[in-house]
Formats: sequence, C-alpha cells, structure tokens
Amino acid sequence: MHTIDLAYVGRGLHEELVAHIADQEGYYAGEGVHVALHDGIAWDEERLRHGATIGLGRALLSRLTGGIPWVTLIVNTHRPLFWFLARPGLTSLTDLAGQRLAVHAPDTPPGCFARIVLRRAGLDPDRDVHCIVRAPGDYGMDLRQLREGSIDAAYVGSTMAPEAVAAEYGWQVLAWVGDHFQIPTVGVAIDPAHTDPDDPALQALVRAHRRALRVIHEDPDTTIRHMRTFLGGQTADEVRAHYEKFIAPYYTTDGQVDLAIADSAIPAVAAELGVSASVDAADFYR
Repeated sequence: MHTIDLAYVGRGLHEELVAHIADQEGYYAGEGVHVALHDGIAWDEERLRHGATIGLGRALLSRLTGGIPWVTLIVNTHRPLFWFLARPGLTSLTDLAGQRLAVHAPDTPPGCFARIVLRRAGLDPDRDVHCIVRAPGDYGMDLRQLREGSIDAAYVGSTMAPEAVAAEYGWQVLAWVGDHFQIPTVGVAIDPAHTDPDDPALQALVRAHRRALRVIHEDPDTTIRHMRTFLGGQTADEVRAHYEKFIAPYYTTDGQVDLAIADSAIPAVAAELGVSASVDAADFYR
C-alpha cells in the first residue's frame, strides 16, 4: 500500500470535511493508499512542503510571498466558509465602521480574505475598523467576548453553523465571505520539488477525495452525519440547514477549478498583500 502525509492548516468543516469523509468511508484504503493526517496549523512552510496540504489559501499566499512552487491538484470549493458575526444593532458590513472586530491576521488567508471583503464594502480595515487580531481556533472565545460586550463583531470560520449561533443569541450574520469574494480554496496541493504530481500515492489520495466530493452531492444523509462530528453544538436540523445553504450548492462535484474565478482572485489577493501577482492561475491550479 502506498503512503502519503496530508496536513490540514485550519480547523472546521471548510478544511477537514472532504478528508474526513474519505477517511471514515474507507476511500483511502479502497484506493490503496495510507494517508497520515497531520495537524499542520503551527507548521512552518518548510515542514509543510514535504507532504500534501489541504490549505490552498495558505499555499497560494506562500507562493506569492515566498516563491514556494505549490501546485493544486484538486479544489473542493470556490466559496471560503468564513462569516462576519455581530452583536445586535449592527445589520450590515458598513456598520462595522468604528467597531471592534476580532479577526485573523492580515498575512493569513482568512485575514486577507476578510480585508478584501471589508474594502469591497467601502471600509479601510486599517482605519475604519478597530481590528483585534487573534489566532484562529474554535472561535469559542469570540462568542464569549460577544456575549460580554468586549467586542462588537467576530470573523468566524466553520467550527460552527453561524446562522444557528446567531439565532440562539440574538446576533446578526453580517456577511458570508463566499457571497463577496470567491477563490478556489481547500483541496490538495503539493510542492513538486518534494512530491511528484504523478506519484501513485498522491493520485490515489486525489481519487479518494473525488469520491468524497461525490458523496457530498449524492448522499446528503451521510454527509450530514459526518458534519455533525464537527458541529456538535448544533441540532440535526441546524446542521442540515447549514449543509443545504453553504455546502451542497458550492462544493465541486469532481475537484475541478473554475479558472475564471482563479484569474480574478489571485490579483485581488496579491494586491491586498502588496506583492506582484506573479502566479499564473492555470499553473497553480492544475
């Protein structure tokens, strides 16, 4: 049996769902590959590049800023699963002017995407919003601070179903990033200097993930059962609503990239980072 290392670099459905389904449904074994799943959130780029990674956003940023020649072999979705969640009284992104927002660092993919969305809403994230940078996690502290009133809004990821959380506490979902900024995100990427794109273990991994993507579209009950592993704070009905609104319509069926979206997204990310848009979409997303 072939073997390969696969690292996730974020937590939640967005990062982990496809690999989780492939593992739990036996697709890795069925394709003849043993996949060692690693928590690579704290890994530096040098360590990360010695195996495959799920985090396409991080791979793109490190290629743009550090020249690491990452390439992507499969794309799960073009809609990042991050949301702006706010206290009562705030109803739109423009209401964040002058408010305290807990958010990822500007040089991280989620933080970069957040800044792009804020700018598109007419807000300068460095001047118009009081951004409180915090490390990504399960966002439990953000929810606590929202309840206490020490922050006004939080930029949260897929460790929760934000609409269900907002309904529970009387909060407001100001925006979903996927409605405002699209970019090919989460899948499988490798550095060809360390992993041959034609390596049998890598190709088996990609086939297993394609099988998992088909499950997401063809077997909602199985998908929702796996989603509940990640969304333990939500009811079965809330998880199903989350699946129907954010997962089923937007995850790819075969892992293929939409190059038109990629061609638009890469310059936007490069501009936000203040670097040259030196990456060709067709080369990065193969």
